[in-house]
Amino acid sequence: MERRSPRWKLILLYPLTAMIMLTVLIPSAPQTVHAVPADGNGPVTREEGEQKQPARVAVIIDDFGNDMRGTDEMFKLPVKITVAVMPFLRSSEQDARRAHELGFDVLVHLPMEPRQGKPEWLGPGAVLTSMSDAEIRKRVEEALDNVPFAIGINNHMGSKVTGDERVMGIVLTVCKERGLFFVDSHTNYRSVAGRMARELGLPPVENHIFLDDVHSAGHVAKQMKLVQERALNQRYCVTIGHVGIQGKETAAGIRSGIAGMKDKVQFVGISDLVRDEWKWNSRLTLP
Repeated sequence: MERRSPRWKLILLYPLTAMIMLTVLIPSAPQTVHAVPADGNGPVTREEGEQKQPARVAVIIDDFGNDMRGTDEMFKLPVKITVAVMPFLRSSEQDARRAHELGFDVLVHLPMEPRQGKPEWLGPGAVLTSMSDAEIRKRVEEALDNVPFAIGINNHMGSKVTGDERVMGIVLTVCKERGLFFVDSHTNYRSVAGRMARELGLPPVENHIFLDDVHSAGHVAKQMKLVQERALNQRYCVTIGHVGIQGKETAAGIRSGIAGMKDKVQFVGISDLVRDEWKWNSRLTLP
């Protein structure tokens, strides 16, 4: 006589069989692989790592606004640049509008008192440490009103002002009120701009490399190689050149450098870095 299994054994057997079949038939979910990013901000998934931005370079060109030598050459560069325009000069508004029409970011290149240098180098509307709080605020606001499409400020000269907490506090407060940011040109290695920007909730943006500290196309091309190296090693680089007496030479050096960099880095406006590197949410709608 055939012996049948008790009912309780069947009840236990069926779910167990189903679980075994599901385990065999359904592939397991892929494991998340973690890697430590170069900035040390914690692990990222493989998918996040693959979507990471390429090394990027923001080229800021200072001293627009006075129809200086090299202006046209800079506007014709084959990459995106950021145009820093000095206020209250004969082509300030024209240069800002031209830059905007080309899709370039615009900064107010605000004259600020240096530790050394001739006062006439500053240009009109300069911010001085001897001014009252109200005078400083007025100068900053008038400069911003004079340069259309500005998304931020960087300093023209300014080695004395960028080391002064009182003055920089006013400048940065105006930036915050208007939804702008400040780019420290780093003419003063003891600048307080970055620290104070963080304290106010603004991105601590600063220049890393001056391109034309020596005024020759060859030197600028060499500096562009340093820019590439920094960008590849540290994810991005902010660099500054100038229009002016040697503006054409600077433009030629940048153009030469671009030729060897275009497949290795991405050239972006400074607002792109502010958005992505500092995840800054501004009330201003950046172009």
